[in-house]
Amino acid sequence: MVGGGKINGSFLEAGLIDEISILIGAGADGRTDQPSLFDSRPKNSNPIALQLKDVESYEDGAVWLRYLVK
Repeated sequence: MVGGGKINGSFLEAGLIDEISILIGAGADGRTDQPSLFDSRPKNSNPIALQLKDVESYEDGAVWLRYLVK
């Protein structure tokens, strides 16, 4: 599934996601107007536990992280 922060958060909250795949590029972006991966969860909710499944690093400094949702 590929979506924005609201749809991702809704699917995560509903228990419909079993794996999360994140590609991190070798750069920093501090713009506050950018959406997060999961931005629709209630403020008082507990974090959802993840288990690291795999890590791949690339010559350009990027890292691909794969997590299982517990």
